[in-house]
Amino acid sequence: MKVIPLSEGSFTIDKSKLFVPFDKSKDNLQARTTGSLLVEVQPFAVITSKDILLLDAGLGFEKNGELQIHENLKQVGIDPKQVTKVLMTHLHKDHAGGVGKEDRLSSFKELSFPNAIYYVQQRELDFAFEKGFPSFIPHELEILKESSQVVFLDADEGIIDNYIFYKITGAHSPFHQVFWIKENDEIIFFGGDDAPQLGQMKHRFVAKYDYDGKKAADLRSEWWEQGEKEGWTFLFYHDIKTPYAKKQ
Repeated sequence: MKVIPLSEGSFTIDKSKLFVPFDKSKDNLQARTTGSLLVEVQPFAVITSKDILLLDAGLGFEKNGELQIHENLKQVGIDPKQVTKVLMTHLHKDHAGGVGKEDRLSSFKELSFPNAIYYVQQRELDFAFEKGFPSFIPHELEILKESSQVVFLDADEGIIDNYIFYKITGAHSPFHQVFWIKENDEIIFFGGDDAPQLGQMKHRFVAKYDYDGKKAADLRSEWWEQGEKEGWTFLFYHDIKTPYAKKQ
C-alpha cells in the first residue's frame, strides 16, 4: 500500500476553535492567544490494490479557485474523480470541511469526490447536527444526508469490503471511529483525533479537549503497543513534523 500525506498547512487553534494559518518560518507561537495549539491539517490518500482511499477530507479551503485537497491530489498524480472511498473518522470542521463543494454553475452543493463512496458514522452525523457550531458546521454536512453515495455505519465496529476495519472509540468525540486498513500483511492505522500526533503516542497525554481524555490516552498506549507487535503504520492527521510512522 502507498501512503500519501495531503497537508493543508499548519494552523493554530484556541478555545474559539478557529483555525488560523501559521507560517513556521516567520510566525511566533508565543504571539498567539494563550493556550493556542499548533497543528497540521493533513488528510491522507492511501492507494491499495482495490481503491484510492481518502482518509478524512480536510478544512475545505480553496486555493486558486479550487479545493485545496483537490489541488493536493493532482500534485501527486491523482484525479479527485479517481478516489473510490472516503473514510471519515468524525465530522469536526477541520476533518469534514472538504466533504462537499459548491457547483459554481448551479450554486448547489455537491460531494467533492463524485465517484467515491463516503463511509460516515450515523450517530456522529446526528450528533453533529445536535451540537452544531463551532465544532461542527451543519450546513456543510447537509449533502451527506441527501446523497446516495453515502454509506451510514451504525455498528460499533465492522468491516468494509473485507479489508477495512472500523471501530467507534468514544474518545475524542462521542462517536469518533478509527480505521485499520489491512492488505498483504500490511496494517495501516488511522486514529484521526484519537491519535493525532506522534508525541501523544510515545508519552501519556490526557487532553482537556477530548470527550474522554483518559480513554483516549489509554487507547493510544494500547494501540502503540499492539502496533509495535504487528508492525502497524500510524498516520497522524495533526502532526507538524511526522505525517506517519511505522512501528518495527
